[in-house]
Amino acid sequence: MNDPFRTALLSLPALLSACALPVAQEPDTRPTASLEDVFARVQSSVVTIRTASHSVVPDEDGTGQLTAIAGLGSGVVIDRDGSVLTAAHVVHTADIVHVVFPDGTEIPADVIASDLLNDVALIRVRDPFPASTHIATLGDSDRVRVGRDVFVVGAPRGISHTLTVGHISARRSQAGPVRSVFDTELFQTDAAINQGNSGGPMFDMKGEVIGIVSHIVSTTGGNEGLGFAVTSNVVRRILIEGDAFWSGVEVVVLTGELARVLNLPEGRSGMLVQRVARHSPAAALGLRDGVVPATIAGQPVLLGGDVILAVQGIEVGQRGGTEKVRHALRGLENGQDLVLQVLRGGEVEELRSRVER
Repeated sequence: MNDPFRTALLSLPALLSACALPVAQEPDTRPTASLEDVFARVQSSVVTIRTASHSVVPDEDGTGQLTAIAGLGSGVVIDRDGSVLTAAHVVHTADIVHVVFPDGTEIPADVIASDLLNDVALIRVRDPFPASTHIATLGDSDRVRVGRDVFVVGAPRGISHTLTVGHISARRSQAGPVRSVFDTELFQTDAAINQGNSGGPMFDMKGEVIGIVSHIVSTTGGNEGLGFAVTSNVVRRILIEGDAFWSGVEVVVLTGELARVLNLPEGRSGMLVQRVARHSPAAALGLRDGVVPATIAGQPVLLGGDVILAVQGIEVGQRGGTEKVRHALRGLENGQDLVLQVLRGGEVEELRSRVER
């Protein structure tokens, strides 16, 4: 997972509003069972996700070396087709994804949809999975109030099917000028969450999934009682009712001085490609990822990759460009062309590939 659990995603809480999201909530008065009974019923729906990806790691001489990196996360099975919900940062740029079921069965999986801005993803196993697997149910997160008892099941530090218990501490959302881009809604919880929990389910005491674990706020890298899970209704809207597009590319946005330092055309912004997952739509385009590790304005980046200037004819630096690009990608149908304009070696080039969804 390249430890984005602590690093890349720790920038996300800086965008969180300090105020609770004003949502009209009706009390959920349905009867609940004991924690022991609920856990026994739902625990077989929780899986461990193991990934492998390539990355450039700095050498002692300051150059970079291509290295394979193993990743770890959790997920939850939601249908008999083998669909598994997880966090986008667990699988988005992974070259290989395997799902490990409670009985030890390990099955390769494909990324079906991924939304990095909301940190949710849908993957699907390639082969039949154990018949004993429980199929989890997505609950209605709008009915969940602050103070609700919840529990999280996952693989913290690789220790699978670990149960942690807590409460909904707050309901959060993004606020400010990025509101139109970030539409994430999150539950804050004091249930213990550590590396390896990413992508795992947050259950209520009825055994329904009301959130998918995303990240923590931590100064140590471990649990400090500040965990966040994307709410089930956001997951439903983006991955099940919506049509999220998996690009398989990780980027750094270039604007202002950073854009000038990297010689972007005058007045233009771009996205510097960091990593490209093999067998992804981005790889099919021939998009090149970074090869030279560097630090610019205190931010570690990989240089040498393509700089994306436009997607489907939409300039990424224009006002509202990010949201327009997301909308255009979600609307791509099987057989249509994905078209990118990139800056490569000082020249502007067009990359084009047919989409298979």
